[in-house]
Amino acid sequence: MTRIRMNTELRNKLFNKIKHTFENEDTQERNAFLEAREDVDQQYTMASELAKEVVERAYPPEDVAILRTFKKKYGQPCDVVAKDKCFYFAHTEDVDDEGDQKQTSTHFDFGLFGNLNGSEYGSDEGKKFAVAYYREELKAMDCNPDIYAQQNENKDNPHKTKYVDECLKALGQSNGSYHSTSDEVGMHKTFNAPYYLDVIGTSYCRSRAIACTKDEYEQFETWRIAKANVVSKHQTWIDTITKQCDQLKIGLKAYRYLSEGIELATELGIELDEAELIRTNSTGLTIYNPSNLASMIKGMKNKTQTREMKIMARKQYEESIN
Repeated sequence: MTRIRMNTELRNKLFNKIKHTFENEDTQERNAFLEAREDVDQQYTMASELAKEVVERAYPPEDVAILRTFKKKYGQPCDVVAKDKCFYFAHTEDVDDEGDQKQTSTHFDFGLFGNLNGSEYGSDEGKKFAVAYYREELKAMDCNPDIYAQQNENKDNPHKTKYVDECLKALGQSNGSYHSTSDEVGMHKTFNAPYYLDVIGTSYCRSRAIACTKDEYEQFETWRIAKANVVSKHQTWIDTITKQCDQLKIGLKAYRYLSEGIELATELGIELDEAELIRTNSTGLTIYNPSNLASMIKGMKNKTQTREMKIMARKQYEESIN
């Protein structure tokens, strides 16, 4: 029985199959990530309901309705109601060192790409949350949602930029910039839709800090921490996979025969069908297996048929169908 030699395609097939198993193993790191995503869903529900209470306390729905009526009647001069999903919430229950009342405020963005540090500007942290939250959907679209975690220690580079851009485009964000409400598409639009609230005043949200209590403020911070936890747990999980895959690449590169790779998979508790790997391989079998290489070459030979041979073949065909 001829031993099948390794080639690049076989190594890649083995690597991808084993990596797929790594990614779906029931590990503490993976479970922690999945739990963090479940928790952020609950935190989003509670925080968005609270935000609705706080915002409507500042901008009562009846006032919003009146202003919309005025807009219909008077047009642009009364166009002062807008939809928003990010807000400056502020409380004044703390005091400074001198005992004077002080205001504590920060920016809370309920959008998919919302910043995680209180800034009103976008950052990689918001994008990291987005790709981690929609990891399975992005994988199904042949994107790499783990790219930020895999490249965590590296500066921006063409490889990273390529896969990040693919993820953002798949999510509904183009060129790394925020869409306006009317331009939001796909998962970006679906995610953001429930969190838009009516506010009075069309200027930037920084200019309209909305009053809340200290307890309410801390609940908003708890929700934002839950978003950051998704990013952190995703990073930890992917770090463990990356370390395993680094060692896997070294081992597969050193192996000369496919049987060694199969043995490695077996030792890892992964059942692989050698025949299937070879059968689906485009070049490895025909190049390294003498029997199959011979069959392939014979099939390439230019065979000449005489007129008599063609007539005989036709008669045989007609007899076979009668």
